[in-house]
Amino acid sequence: MVEIDGFDRKILAQLQEDASRTNQQVGERIGLSASQVSRRRQRLEEAGVVRRYRADIDPAAVGLAVVAFVGVALNAHSRQNARRFRDLVRSLPEVQEAHVLTGDMDYMLKVVVADLAALSVFINDELLPHDAVRNVRSSIAMETLKDDNRLPFAM
Repeated sequence: MVEIDGFDRKILAQLQEDASRTNQQVGERIGLSASQVSRRRQRLEEAGVVRRYRADIDPAAVGLAVVAFVGVALNAHSRQNARRFRDLVRSLPEVQEAHVLTGDMDYMLKVVVADLAALSVFINDELLPHDAVRNVRSSIAMETLKDDNRLPFAM
């Protein structure tokens, strides 16, 4: 685990807000030179603290209007069965997030699709027929109140 100091946290907060900011722009906001920001940023990237940079695209603007949360229970709780399910999930572009849970559902998937028909196809043609899956329960998000995926860096 890499040590993260106050300036690192400030850099991370700036990158979460807008990853397209240059080292110069970040440095001006937090009181460091561009070269200092560059060295720290590179160290954070190499350590895996900064995992990736990407555009934040509005799903509805590109025709993906339905967000659903799909709980999945597995048929058997073996490593092989879990591995098969994980491989399936990683291959499905509709799955935005996948989490292992405690309780009556083994996994929770955040799924984004165009419409209810596409959700039905996803559940009935991709998830339910898979050998690893016993049961699926879905809930459709009616409205998204917050979706910024920012970590709470205390300043």
